[in-house]
Amino acid sequence: MNSKLPPTGAGDLAARFPEVWEAYQNLGAAAANAGPVSARERRLVKLALAIGAGSEGAVHSHTRQALDEGLSSEEIRQVCTLAITTLGFPAAMAAYSWVGDVAGKSSPEGGNE
Repeated sequence: MNSKLPPTGAGDLAARFPEVWEAYQNLGAAAANAGPVSARERRLVKLALAIGAGSEGAVHSHTRQALDEGLSSEEIRQVCTLAITTLGFPAAMAAYSWVGDVAGKSSPEGGNE
């Protein structure tokens, strides 16, 4: 189990109910190991699922984890761009905003503001 607790609500739940958090972590590990998808691919898929679900907190979490795992902000932002044709422009723009909360704001030209 990862000994570093996540920030915000999930960390609060983990601290208050460690057995529940451990079971949740174990389920996540079992799901991750259930097939051949690489860790990098899993992180991008989980980010995309968080965007599709409209979950700001999950997008923040998966963005933090993606950056910690060595993915670039450009790779992360491409997932937001891919959301345009599937989820619509407003959902993609929300995702860009949520990613920017963690990865820093980016100008349309790709540079940081």
